[in-house]
Amino acid sequence: MTNWQINWYSIFAYALGLSFVASLLLTHGVRLFAIRWRIYDHPGERKMQKEPVPLLGGVAICLTFYGMILGNLLLLVPVQRLQYAWLQGNVLHFLGPGQEALWKLAGVAAGGLIIFGLGVVDDLKALRPEKKLVGQIAAALVLTLSGVRFDFFNDLLPQPVAAIAGSLAAMFWVIMMINAMNFLDNMDGLSAGVALIAALSFFGCFVPSGQTFVCVLLMVFAGSVAGFLYHNFNPARIFMGDAGAMFCGYMLATVALLGTYYTADTAPSRVTLVAPLMALSVPIFDMLSVVFIRWRRGESIMKGDKRHFSHRLVELGMSPRQAVEFIYLVGAVCGLSAVLLPHVDLTGTFIVMGQVIGIYALIVILMLSSSSARRPN
Repeated sequence: MTNWQINWYSIFAYALGLSFVASLLLTHGVRLFAIRWRIYDHPGERKMQKEPVPLLGGVAICLTFYGMILGNLLLLVPVQRLQYAWLQGNVLHFLGPGQEALWKLAGVAAGGLIIFGLGVVDDLKALRPEKKLVGQIAAALVLTLSGVRFDFFNDLLPQPVAAIAGSLAAMFWVIMMINAMNFLDNMDGLSAGVALIAALSFFGCFVPSGQTFVCVLLMVFAGSVAGFLYHNFNPARIFMGDAGAMFCGYMLATVALLGTYYTADTAPSRVTLVAPLMALSVPIFDMLSVVFIRWRRGESIMKGDKRHFSHRLVELGMSPRQAVEFIYLVGAVCGLSAVLLPHVDLTGTFIVMGQVIGIYALIVILMLSSSSARRPN
């Protein structure tokens, strides 16, 4: 093991462990606050719980994440004696030269705060879907204006067309993942657990390429979510709410943009861009399947119901806890496939893609067979 590995893996472990402890304690404090001010998620026709459950768990996730990142960046200043060149060369180099890195970091932070604020408002006073979409577009726009975008158009289209296309694709991706994680937040521990598994999968993708700062971000995010998940796993003592679900979706989508899955001279194929789709395949599958069912029945795609991946597993005979654990397993298997992608050639990439597609094809067949068996003759 090299000195780089020893030093950075120690930092990764520190970021994960301290974030977990901070989130664990902060989530407990937020829960007491929500109980004190009667901020609850109440039972309803489209909800699984039978009793009111405190909300605002997303506040603990977000505060832990920003507190850890900002606090430790401030600690680096006296340690490095304001030598920004060291940070640029050893931590932020993948973001771009000079001020470009600072702009991107500012864009990531600002977009996250917009999404978090939007979610808190929605948790306290339910917003119409149209208003939430406007806020999501604003957050994605701030992110892309800072320079965080897909870069695989750069050698296909002339500038500035490539930059515009990359920005529009990035905005669509971020908004899709924000809503996908929000859709998935329908059972105890589900959205948080899937977010944790996806973060660890991304970490496995980025470590081999030495993208240290993104790996630290992922460890802080994973610790923040894991500390909350301790309180959220079935039976949940607190819910993350839209503030937490949308923030998780935003951060995971943004990390996928920050990571270098493709460069024209180093990657074996642009197909390696499917790694984020595999790491986040569970929320994407859940969202697309629910939207398809609602569209086919002529219903609003934003209308809540019990047709999600988890709900259909319960209809198959699983308990809610078993359904969540089953989805964890699916997410972990697909996440391991994503981790493998940077290490295989083009043929291996298509084999891994086929395996993941096969997993979801089997799930669809199982659900369709069960639906047919329940129909009256």
